[in-house]
Amino acid sequence: MFEFFASIFGYLLAFLYNIVNNYGIAIILFTLIIKLLLLPLSIKQQRTMKKSAKLQEKMKVIQFKYKNDPEKMNQEIMSLYKTEKMSPFSGCLTAIIQMLLLLSIFYLVRCPITYMEKIASEDINKYVTQLQEEGKEVSKAYPEIDLIREYNWLKGKNPEDSNIEKLDLQMAFLGLDLSKIPQQNMADYTVYIIPILYIISSFISIRMTTAMQQQNKKKKETVIDGATGEEVDEKENEMDAVMQTNKMMSWMMPIMSISIAFVAPLGLALYWLVSNVLMIFERLILNKVIKQEDGEE
Repeated sequence: MFEFFASIFGYLLAFLYNIVNNYGIAIILFTLIIKLLLLPLSIKQQRTMKKSAKLQEKMKVIQFKYKNDPEKMNQEIMSLYKTEKMSPFSGCLTAIIQMLLLLSIFYLVRCPITYMEKIASEDINKYVTQLQEEGKEVSKAYPEIDLIREYNWLKGKNPEDSNIEKLDLQMAFLGLDLSKIPQQNMADYTVYIIPILYIISSFISIRMTTAMQQQNKKKKETVIDGATGEEVDEKENEMDAVMQTNKMMSWMMPIMSISIAFVAPLGLALYWLVSNVLMIFERLILNKVIKQEDGEE
């Protein structure tokens, strides 16, 4: 499945590359287009987050009212979701799409010759064999990246092979080589620039999300008829536990991403960095627009 989407994305990335003739710029434009395509989903997700925050108070009332009748409580909660036209699994779609993008684009930047240039695996294996027979080192994880680096040698070895020209991908971007893999080039400080910027952007994004959650919490007023102070504190502690869980989940994707970025070509980290920056601006704008809509209502 990931190979299928990587191939689809490969057509788009190749189209952009042929226009700008630079891998880094093509990735930036590619990221922007993906973000625009997912904008309706982002708007829906942002509105769902706002609506979910308001829904929590009603759920707390139901949980207290039917705390001794779990079956009735579940029925009332499902009825509430139905009345508010929300699904308890509304966040799952976003998580699935994020994972799909994560792995599909990893496949794409790992094998740009296969998915961008559409060179047959038989030809790729032939080039790899030629390099190995010459005593040149070829990575098992990223053989196509090594083929791109050895373009000039392979061109001399296969002067009449038209596919060779497809290996001539311009990976240089603002003084950085996007084909480099941090794990394999630890002595080169330049390989850390994009991952560090990605970490910073992830931290900013997480802080924004946490701030929005805290803001929603402060705006809420606990309305539980007949509840004692101890019971209210118990419910608030439950909400704090949920917020802590959400906070942990928000850290998991960046941590997983940076772990992969350390062992993947820098092109992948550039995609994540640009995606994060765009997401920050997207959240700021959508949050402002949705607040204005709520004010009008």
